[in-house]
Amino acid sequence: MGPTKTAIHFILNGTKVSAEVGNNQNIIELLNQLNFRGARESCGQGLCGACTVLIDDVAYSGCLEFAAMLDGKTVRTIEGLEKDGVLDPIQEAFIEAGAFQCGFCTPGFILMIGQLLDKHPNPSEDQVRHYLSGNLCRCGAYPEIIKAVFLASEKRKVANQSL
Repeated sequence: MGPTKTAIHFILNGTKVSAEVGNNQNIIELLNQLNFRGARESCGQGLCGACTVLIDDVAYSGCLEFAAMLDGKTVRTIEGLEKDGVLDPIQEAFIEAGAFQCGFCTPGFILMIGQLLDKHPNPSEDQVRHYLSGNLCRCGAYPEIIKAVFLASEKRKVANQSL
């Protein structure tokens, strides 16, 4: 008896997607199959944040969650942040602050920062450190990442004023 497949339907970065997933297939494996490679499996234990995806605007560790759970959900990955060739303010802030070196952890950090700034538009440094404590940067770009959070907060304020 072979592995069982389940048909799922969900919205990925604004596009309706249908897929057949195995019972033990995780979200990262499915995203890779769909050619979305921003979220990456690293530790395989949900401890590093490299596999972060947003499901119905809540951050999840894609390495721990079964792909079948996405049925009927809305999923956002790093690939879904830019709009019509324009980077999200958080992506711009990461570039301007030099908040990455190898870039492996960057997508997870950016998604978590977006969730942080949605909840706390003017976070304190303690809030930032606490909120991002589940994301690891092996290159040690933490000072620049913290700087990028505050820069992104300012960029969002300016963007919201121009609406």
